Amino acid sequence: MSILLKNAGYIDWQTLEFFTTNIFIQEGTGGKIFFFDNLENIKANKVIDCQGKFVTKSFAIGHHHIYSALARGMPAPKKQPENFLEILKYIWWNLDKVLDKEMIEASALSTAIACAKSGSTFVIDHHASPGFIEGSLEVISKAFEKVGISHLLCYEITDRDGMDKAEKGLDETENFLQNKQGLIGLHASFTVGKETMRKSVDLMNRYNSGIHIHVAEDYYDQKHSLENYGKRVVERLNDYGILDSSKTILGHCLHIDNNERKLIRESKSYVVQNTESNLNNNVGYFNSAGLGENIFLGTDGMHSDMMRSVQAAYFVGQGFDNIDFVTAYRRFRNVHRYLDTNNFSGDGENNLIVLDYDTPTEIDETNFLGHFIFGLRERHIQHVISNGKLILENRNITTVDEAEVLKFSREQGKKLWRHL
Repeated sequence: MSILLKNAGYIDWQTLEFFTTNIFIQEGTGGKIFFFDNLENIKANKVIDCQGKFVTKSFAIGHHHIYSALARGMPAPKKQPENFLEILKYIWWNLDKVLDKEMIEASALSTAIACAKSGSTFVIDHHASPGFIEGSLEVISKAFEKVGISHLLCYEITDRDGMDKAEKGLDETENFLQNKQGLIGLHASFTVGKETMRKSVDLMNRYNSGIHIHVAEDYYDQKHSLENYGKRVVERLNDYGILDSSKTILGHCLHIDNNERKLIRESKSYVVQNTESNLNNNVGYFNSAGLGENIFLGTDGMHSDMMRSVQAAYFVGQGFDNIDFVTAYRRFRNVHRYLDTNNFSGDGENNLIVLDYDTPTEIDETNFLGHFIFGLRERHIQHVISNGKLILENRNITTVDEAEVLKFSREQGKKLWRHL
């Protein structure tokens, strides 16, 4: 199958150059796009007239948690959390323990739909389900692919549920990496002991992968590391060689000192910023000082809308970070650089969105970033093309029955809540 976008106002996502063209799109991972002025002898299976519309590269989510998808509206915890550790203990660690295969599938399907409708065709996810570990990543993978979303998955390995569950997490990771691209997921330094850390790094090296881990999201992570290992979190990770991999993703990085920033800046690893989650958990504010340029953005399971994430990063950053339009957009797009330089598949040039942007003012390359921060919203996304396949047409999912997925998700949500 092939798609032709006629009369498109194309925005080059790297240079921000604007030009009107016709775009021929090949289907498949690694498929190409071609620009034509003259449509004579150009034939495609699907033709979409984009007169008055804008076309640009689709988005990617740098850090997601699909396992939180059924949490929206859930009952309040038995005890009101008073700090971040209690938020984990009474909410998220309580929820993830009761997830089963059907709940995970519903979470993945509904998240994939939300991603597509928000313009993201690639998701880097960090999953936890200690009650259903074996096969959990394959369930997510199949659900994402059913909707048409490419992915880079990992299972959250941790000692917090016992060493047997840690071993199962390692096994699930290795089984998945034998057939699919992925990362080695670790929860955080304070729930990963020496033996599990060593085994995880060994797995990283054997599969030429990277570690995806939460880093100093709350100061408790640092306190635990100093008391138990005599060093700060990033120093501990660096000693294991985790920062040597360009595939490593360090989540949050809020409570880090200057030496840790230097270690990250001089390493190959990437930092993923999650502003809204940090606000929600009241754990602090992201500051990019001394971290270098390897920073991209995630949603941390709060939602699946990357335009919301970049706007939050920009607005909150006015008071706590050194960020302007250019920096915000660079962080928004850096995830593509991460995926490309590490040769991960599924984020090629044939991943596009069509924007029906009803702006009351002129838009061009000189002021696009102002429109990007203050004007563009999810509602402007009309069509989404993933690996050359039209997965969203006129804001309707084409690959699955959205009503059926939502019905299934609501059933699984009720089942989950009964366990909480």
